[in-house]
Amino acid sequence: MNEAANMTQYLTFTLEKDEFALEVVRVREVMDYTHITKVPRMPEHLCGVINLRGNVVSVVDLRLKLGMEAVRKSENTCIVVVEVRIDGEMLQVGILADSVQEVIDLDDEHISPPPRIGTKLNTHFIRGMGNRGADDFVIILDMDKVLADSCTGAVMSSDDVSAEEHQNVTLLQK
Repeated sequence: MNEAANMTQYLTFTLEKDEFALEVVRVREVMDYTHITKVPRMPEHLCGVINLRGNVVSVVDLRLKLGMEAVRKSENTCIVVVEVRIDGEMLQVGILADSVQEVIDLDDEHISPPPRIGTKLNTHFIRGMGNRGADDFVIILDMDKVLADSCTGAVMSSDDVSAEEHQNVTLLQK
């Protein structure tokens, strides 16, 4: 059996002092932090939108989404543009990261289920724990699950929002 067939590449990045990973095939771009336009009435973890070569892309503060403090912008803060599947549709979403580290290769056999106790993160968002050797683990996120409710019309929960406002925000999210 081909040894490389079980290997997957992951982009590692930091949030606070923790290291996370996501599949490289989902990453469209890593860019320096840029101006993010706020959009009224969005949940706190949705920072707003950016213009990415003529396309409007929503940006999520992944720290807030995962129950941490908001990102403190520094020279290492960046936006990782990822592709996620939401309701059967592929969407591009930017996520704020404190820093991007490296691309690593992990054998599928070295990925364990997330811990059932002792974590402050919602384990529903964790695809697995990647063992890089010598008990050095990285948290592999399931970006579809992490961003599912950030990319749907569910963010518009108020009954007093006009149909036009709802349509405008929905268009911004696509």
